[in-house]
Amino acid sequence: MTDLVSLGETMALLTAPRVGRLRDMSFLELSIAGAESNVCIAVARLGRSAAWLGRLGADEFGELVLARLRAEKVDVDAATLDPVAPTGLMVKERRRANTAQVRYYRRGSAASQLLPEHIDLDRIGAARILHITGITPALGAGPHAAVDRAVEHARAAGVLVSFDLNYRRALWSREEAAAALAVLAAKADVVFAGEDELALLGAGDPIERGRQLVDNGARAVVVKRGAAGASSVTAAGVFDAPAVGVQALDPVGAGDAFVGGYLVACLEDAAEEERLALGCAVGAFAVSGVGDWEALPSRADLRLLGADGATER
Repeated sequence: MTDLVSLGETMALLTAPRVGRLRDMSFLELSIAGAESNVCIAVARLGRSAAWLGRLGADEFGELVLARLRAEKVDVDAATLDPVAPTGLMVKERRRANTAQVRYYRRGSAASQLLPEHIDLDRIGAARILHITGITPALGAGPHAAVDRAVEHARAAGVLVSFDLNYRRALWSREEAAAALAVLAAKADVVFAGEDELALLGAGDPIERGRQLVDNGARAVVVKRGAAGASSVTAAGVFDAPAVGVQALDPVGAGDAFVGGYLVACLEDAAEEERLALGCAVGAFAVSGVGDWEALPSRADLRLLGADGATER
């Protein structure tokens, strides 16, 4: 049994090596990026098993994604390759030291050609958690149908469904997103969202919106507040956790890091306060380094939080 299986798009990532305009760079650093695979890496680094499902181009970027995820001990055996469509591309520049600007080149990508028949349902049925985001259904009708199929199979198999709204305005309008994300949120056991994303599901206070989802069957609705920490709503009440104070260098991927930490604590049947605390700790570690996933911590790394200025010998 795999602890966590995720389904989504992972892209090749080109990053400017220093602050400044992209046009002024003499080279770009090559890596990978994807919300769902970021969560997989976070889970794997914390010592749990993770598998990534998705569709890549049969190209060098696709091979790069597979190689990097394998190196992070993420199972990619059920990923599929498209012989025609390319792997998507993400480009990141930093105009200020702690502010990233991201552009996507994913139209017509292999991930946008994902269909329900490309998914290994047996892999999902044997997992403890299926993690999805609102990004994949925004890529097109095929990916949307694939996510729906994965969620229905997970629910039938008794697999916990984790859903991060992850609204991307470049992919669809708020009206389109609101309708689709509300359906997925209603089927999820654990829902993650920023305060602004919860507004897509209806007007009102984020905590009240969380209570409504819990009343309708969700086990927990987790509100990611960035530097203000996080809150969760469960049948037992509302829980809050402060952010861990660090110097933020790169905010991209922080939400995925939080989700990975929270879900690992879920796998270990930790109390709700401990789930939030681990999520905040992993998120803090992620933003204190540069890269979407490179700074994600191991268990041993977590004890370094709060040790600013110390030298380990």
